[in-house]
Amino acid sequence: MENPAFRDRNNQSIECRVMRDMLSRIGDKWSLLVIFTLAFASDQQPLRFSELMRLINGISQRMLTTTLRNLEREGFLTRQIYAEVPPRVEYSLTDRGRGLLVPATNLLDWIKKEWPAIEKSRQEYDAKIK
Repeated sequence: MENPAFRDRNNQSIECRVMRDMLSRIGDKWSLLVIFTLAFASDQQPLRFSELMRLINGISQRMLTTTLRNLEREGFLTRQIYAEVPPRVEYSLTDRGRGLLVPATNLLDWIKKEWPAIEKSRQEYDAKIK
């Protein structure tokens, strides 16, 4: 039986809360795209904000700013500010961010493999409910 000390005020498992919190961070619409862009678009070299904007199709400036702040807060990336005019800011992955690449790549490989079957399931379901 689980020790009650491992439960929060709402009697929720702390482990479950941590997993939900981290899945919501890395499972949002943009975080993994930012991480993969920093890893592969630059051969692990830092990227500037404008480069990230150009490389990540469809992301707004505000959403990129928010995503970068959240990933920095969680320790997935670092932000380096250079005292120049205009100021130069570069982003790069931390060891934690690079460590996330392995399981995230495995997930992408699974999606690629399963996508035809998922599409078929969707079509069958949609035909059934019409």
